Amino acid sequence: MDDHFKQPLLSPSEDDHQPDSSFIRRSNPSFASSFIPSYASSFVADGDDIPPIAGVRDFFKEFMIESRKLWYLAGPAIFTSLCQYSLGAITQTFAGHVGTLELAAVSIENSVIAGFSFGILLGMGSALETLCGQAYGAGHLDMLGVYMQRSWVILIVTAFILMIFYIFAAPLLHLIGQTDEISAAAGKLAVWMIPQLYAYALNFPIAKFLQSQSKMMVMAWISAIGLALHTLLSWLFMLKLGWGLVGAAVVLNTSWWFLVVAQLVYIFSGTCGRAWSGFSLKAFQNLWGFVKLSMASAVMLCTNLLGWAMMVAIGCNAAISVRVSNELGAAHPRTAKFSVLVVVISSFVIGLLISLVLIIFRQQYPSLFSDSTAVKRVVYELTPLLAFCIVINNIQPALSGVAIGAGWQALVAYVNIACYYLIGIPAGLLLGYKLNMGVQGIWIGMVGGTIIQTVVLILIVYKTNWNKEASVAAKRIKQWGGEPDQANDVEKRTGEENIVKEEL
Repeated sequence: MDDHFKQPLLSPSEDDHQPDSSFIRRSNPSFASSFIPSYASSFVADGDDIPPIAGVRDFFKEFMIESRKLWYLAGPAIFTSLCQYSLGAITQTFAGHVGTLELAAVSIENSVIAGFSFGILLGMGSALETLCGQAYGAGHLDMLGVYMQRSWVILIVTAFILMIFYIFAAPLLHLIGQTDEISAAAGKLAVWMIPQLYAYALNFPIAKFLQSQSKMMVMAWISAIGLALHTLLSWLFMLKLGWGLVGAAVVLNTSWWFLVVAQLVYIFSGTCGRAWSGFSLKAFQNLWGFVKLSMASAVMLCTNLLGWAMMVAIGCNAAISVRVSNELGAAHPRTAKFSVLVVVISSFVIGLLISLVLIIFRQQYPSLFSDSTAVKRVVYELTPLLAFCIVINNIQPALSGVAIGAGWQALVAYVNIACYYLIGIPAGLLLGYKLNMGVQGIWIGMVGGTIIQTVVLILIVYKTNWNKEASVAAKRIKQWGGEPDQANDVEKRTGEENIVKEEL
């Protein structure tokens, strides 16, 4: 290949393997004519991929442009995650004002029963981030709604299976060591929370459908309104009217179904164009392939625990999965790879800043949570380990987002299982109990597993042939069907050009 077309951000072996444009032309003639008329137009300055980076100045210029694109997605995604995660936390707060038993019941139901189902369904819904993102990038708008409907079918069936845990929550909780009183109260609440389970099944595919089109602000506004209503209704039903656990169930179910209905109204109103063209029998085609990708996504994500501290990382995860899937779908391998570099650097810097704040105020911040001198001393001693853990756990979700965008869920699921369950947990138990290192030993073992996981993911990303991944994305799009939408291509490029102009 002529040196004029060599890629500065790609290795020599990658540069020799450009995306299979002949395949893309055969499968999508109209898309190929606008996106891939030749290698020259796709991978040099006059094409849609980022221009060659000639030096430090060009690097920082492209870095700022890509950062703006990422945070345009990550900012609303972080806010949305915080709002939705806060629904359960606010219910727990009000339950604490009702009584100790009510607080225990809500906490157990939220963290064990609903938390388990939340993780499974969120993970399975993440399969859409690969398919919808790549289809949107390639201009196959008409398939986005079909993918969402397929995911609904699979997640509703999964929710039906998960109902077993809700119906038999009381004996299950008693089996794992909860008292009779708490098990009975939490079990009763779990049965009342079954409507929330089906709201999860509909909400997560909707969220991925909107995310793939970069419609993050809509989700953020709806989540903010939902959180405000949830807070008001929780006070009214749980405290003012004295409904207690019944009020908690009514409000949580109502809040989650509000999110679902509001987003569906937005989609059905025609704001998504060809992405939603109505219900289709295609939703019932190729379900097994969709199930396999959904299960791999669930295993990949369910090995990570969700909490307040993870909301920023989850936002970055959503943003990079959209960027990578869109750019691979559009046959822009260099832009996809550069997006990965930007999000890893950004996540590292954010984690480092948070860690520095904790270390600087390690003597002061424990007082926010406890007045016990012993607790403060333990927190002071563990803060350096916490700071290191935050840095690692900021990078790992970003790399998982790359995996989702590229469609590597099965591979990363194996990596996560090996690192957490074969290395991290056994090492933590060995250090904590066998070597008598206590909490610090358990934590060190778990962090060790996360470090190995992060290193493996970095190596996978580093060794990735991004041009080949663009070809794989094109083949995946052909396999799942759909027609390119040139109007969407123009709209997407115009939006990105506006971001660039604002930056310049």
